[in-house]
This record gives sequence, C-alpha cells and structure tokens, in this order.
Amino acid sequence: MDFTGFQQRIAAIYGERDRRRGLDGTFRRLVEEMGELARALRHGDPRALEDEVSDVLAWTVSLASLVGVDTARAVRRYASGCPKCGASPCACPAEPVPAPSLPGSDA
Repeated sequence: MDFTGFQQRIAAIYGERDRRRGLDGTFRRLVEEMGELARALRHGDPRALEDEVSDVLAWTVSLASLVGVDTARAVRRYASGCPKCGASPCACPAEPVPAPSLPGSDA
C-alpha cells in the first residue's frame, strides 16, 4: 500500500471519529502513541515496536488528513535525499549528542 492508499484507508476507518475528536484531541492521541513507542524502544520487543510504529504512522496520517496535508506529496520531500543538504546519506553537520544527566542533577 502506498501513502495515498494508506491515508485513504485511515480516513475511511477513523476520519469521522477524528473530525469529532478535533485537531487537539487527535494530536494528543499521537503524543500518547509516541509515549507508547518510547516504552517499546526501552523494552526492545520487536512485535511491540512494529505495533507502536504503525500506530504512530496511523495517528500522524490522521492528523495530516485533518489539516489537509497530502502524505504522498509530503514524503516526496525526501525523494532526492536530505531536504536540507540534498545528499544521501545526509551530509549535514552532526548534531551534538547531549551528555547523560546524573541522578540528582538539575539537568
């Protein structure tokens, strides 16, 4: 299934409910799913990871539909490589990795 088909399928399944829930409620559900994905990452369960990634994708597409974003068009932004530098793999300067905070620190 391509992105257009996926967006259409998610809209058919959840579109009416998403419209009733509204933008704020749908966004909050996406954030909740991100938390579940974080938990699955910590536990490293491959099945849970697959389920949570699919949920995050579905809620992202639901949100896109509510605000009128065509996901097939949106993913084309990455078709030629990194949208910032154009390279594949990305040649942008690496972001610094933050130092882990120590227990009891204010960080």
